[in-house]
Amino acid sequence: MRYSIAGLALLAGLTVAVDPVEVRGQDFVNSVSGDRFVVIGVDYQPGGQGAISATNDRDVLSDPEACTRDAALMQSLGVNTIRSYNVDPTLNHDECMSIFNGVGIYVILDVNTPLYGQHIDRSNPGSTYTRDYMEHVFTVIEAFKGYPNLLGFFGGNEIINDLETADDNPPYMRAVQRDMKDYIASRADRPIPVGYSAADVREFTEDTYHYLACDNGDSSASDFFGLNSYSWCGSESSFETAEYDVLVEMFSNASIPVFFSEYGCNDPSPRVFEEVEALYSPQMTVMSGGLVYEWSQEDNNYGLVNISSDGSARLRSDYNSLMEQYSRINITLLEASNDTATSITAPRCSSDLIEADDFSDEFDIPSRPSGVDALISSGISSAPTGSLVSVTATAVALPVYGVDGASMSNLAITVTSEANRPVGTASRTSSRTSSRSGSASGSSTASGASATQSGAAHRMSGAVALALGAAALAL
Repeated sequence: MRYSIAGLALLAGLTVAVDPVEVRGQDFVNSVSGDRFVVIGVDYQPGGQGAISATNDRDVLSDPEACTRDAALMQSLGVNTIRSYNVDPTLNHDECMSIFNGVGIYVILDVNTPLYGQHIDRSNPGSTYTRDYMEHVFTVIEAFKGYPNLLGFFGGNEIINDLETADDNPPYMRAVQRDMKDYIASRADRPIPVGYSAADVREFTEDTYHYLACDNGDSSASDFFGLNSYSWCGSESSFETAEYDVLVEMFSNASIPVFFSEYGCNDPSPRVFEEVEALYSPQMTVMSGGLVYEWSQEDNNYGLVNISSDGSARLRSDYNSLMEQYSRINITLLEASNDTATSITAPRCSSDLIEADDFSDEFDIPSRPSGVDALISSGISSAPTGSLVSVTATAVALPVYGVDGASMSNLAITVTSEANRPVGTASRTSSRTSSRSGSASGSSTASGASATQSGAAHRMSGAVALALGAAALAL
């Protein structure tokens, strides 16, 4: 059988695609190996909300040079997941998504933007749950459903953030999730999880989870639950004072994965990230990891990296501190499957699940707006559907500097076929070893980051992978 050169490149390229992640009970799981997948990630939205507007011609996942720069630094750091809040689904994201796939990084994507008609207004959800809004959401799904490193979608972020919004808004979140999941079931070739990112307001955090995760006899339940939590602040905090023990008890019988969709208190600053050891410890295996807020330094002072208008980047000391903490993670412990966790099922929706007086206990989900059923059955024909492309430019073209200002030359990504992981963690087998030994490679160097080659012995280069793919086809 003969194959064209283009066909060889395409099929060989598939050999370096990461395995999709799926939900099994309380865990994210690699759909091929069955290993548990734990989020070791960072929130990624350089430029903040201002990075997307009606007049922009690019978004955070459509600039290949910037994506290569950040992917190389994240690969060294040990990140396996990013969350991006705002994208323009009409743009082409093939190169950036392929770059992040190439370094073993998954993407969780919010479907909303700050633009008019592209989000649920928490102050008036009924007026913004419209056909046009759902068309935008479905267009985002169409644009990203073809990427194997798409971990899932957030249908909402802190739409319920106080008792005033806890009465009217929960049913609309379930309605949006229902519509998204029905569209994915109809139009995608694999299950793609849909979830919610919640404000950690302890007065009703548990109610938010129970409302969104219970079984209502339809498709409206969350597939995962993210929590934006900043309770661990500074070196004086602890597992108990940050109330991580409360969260463990709260989610011990969770029927879906629960993780921090944002964490990393910045008071005091610079951060030392001592909560990382707790989050990835045996005490918190009920949680599926977390996403540090955030990659780039913005006005709110949470950045790991300073990014200048010319595209150059300079590491902040927070990057080094996080790398050091990541180096202590016991990956062997985290990846072990848990049959008990994956067999937990959601309770039937009932007002008995809700404790706060002002939180909605009604599970009569709003009907779809007129025309949405037709969109689900026919799809968004005008939407571009993304797919992986070959990653040929692996060198970082933009200037990158360490914490001390020294140039980090020869920075490049290393293409792999598996999820990225922190340096030196693969062979650790005990929690004592995990918490006490190992060094954060590169965090003690003058430049402030390791070369991407260090700790990458388990990774397969793009050239090797392509060669193996071509050989397999020849056979």
